[in-house]
Amino acid sequence: MKTPYKDIYTVLKLNRFIVLAIVISAQIFSAFALWVTFTTNKKALNSAFAINTDGSIIPLKLVTQKENFQVEALAHLNLFHTYFYSIDATNYEKNLEKALWLGNGTVADLYRQKKADGVYNRLLQYSLVQKVISIESDIEEMDDHYRFRTTTVFEINRGSIVDTYELISTGKLITVDRHFPNNPHGLLITDYFENSLRKIVPES
Repeated sequence: MKTPYKDIYTVLKLNRFIVLAIVISAQIFSAFALWVTFTTNKKALNSAFAINTDGSIIPLKLVTQKENFQVEALAHLNLFHTYFYSIDATNYEKNLEKALWLGNGTVADLYRQKKADGVYNRLLQYSLVQKVISIESDIEEMDDHYRFRTTTVFEINRGSIVDTYELISTGKLITVDRHFPNNPHGLLITDYFENSLRKIVPES
């Protein structure tokens, strides 16, 4: 007895169905894999991890990291402006050396300009005391850096006369390797510029 052969069209339809089923399944699995990868990457970007003392992994949210950055950035700016502007005849060299560690060439250029203008010579000649009273900074997040605007109020004591000034300065902050004790916050001031300086006249 001869074995009956299936109709060739039936076989082709079955094969086509199997191929379509495999292709559709592959596309579904590919889409699922992409979704899992995207979700995992998104979670990773919003989280960081630290090792606890017992060896367990502790998730740290990116929001917390940004909050910590704000604190460190404000501390860095406060440190720089204190070193750069709170100076007198006895400490100005030491303070300016510390300030130069916290900024890039734009800070060094400003220092050289002030030196050429005789600012530090007058400090020595007249025994002036320049003391920072307050420092307030606003920080704005950009694409790959942070922009800041700082208002520094300082006094210049000329013996019998004390004048108060308000300085507004701007610049950017970028992250660098920490260098203790010279740069404990791991930040660097770039594009530093003194925008305005005005004498504060007390109200009569």
